[in-house]
Amino acid sequence: MTDQITARQFHEADGVDDWRVVFAGAGAYFSTGSFGKGVALVDAIGALADAANHHPDVDLRYSAVAVRLISHDVGGLSRRDVALAQQISVAAKELGVTADPSMVQTVQVAIDAVVSSEVMPFWRAVLGYVERGDEDLDDPRGSGPSLWFQDMDRPRPERNRIHIDVSVPHDQAKARVDAAIAAGGRLINDKFAPMWWTLADAEGNEVDVASWVGRD
Repeated sequence: MTDQITARQFHEADGVDDWRVVFAGAGAYFSTGSFGKGVALVDAIGALADAANHHPDVDLRYSAVAVRLISHDVGGLSRRDVALAQQISVAAKELGVTADPSMVQTVQVAIDAVVSSEVMPFWRAVLGYVERGDEDLDDPRGSGPSLWFQDMDRPRPERNRIHIDVSVPHDQAKARVDAAIAAGGRLINDKFAPMWWTLADAEGNEVDVASWVGRD
């Protein structure tokens, strides 16, 4: 099962209520409550992944396990991700572990560049990152945020050249926007919502709050 699917098709599948699609694939955040239970969940995920020959990214912390699924061979989500997500959720339930979908997110740093090809090599070298396509740099360790280089046709002195993109679950996006505004932010643009909203802090530093809705 390697056929690529959309974010909407992933969410329409049965047994994936624990999971949310963000920029980097489908993610789940399991609150384990202890390191030992987290290790047990990671062991179960490892066995399931080996059996399926499909391996997610797994981040084990003291009281939680974060999992990210994506099919690199198709450049997105596939039916294999649905199947493994379903199996991981069953394993978590058998261990008495609950998921918290509101904790799923991906953070990306966007840099506006007049000539991206002249700017990207510096950031690749200074961060020890690797190129992904013509516009992105990724942390090969999988721990730091990705960098996206956005071409601009002219300098824009009225705004900073670096901003943050945060991809959150589609059912959390508006609440995140409202919370940011309540915390002193202001709405710059909601023309493309719910694909993304552009917000700024009190000094004009910008962030895009994004979801998958509208991207498929």
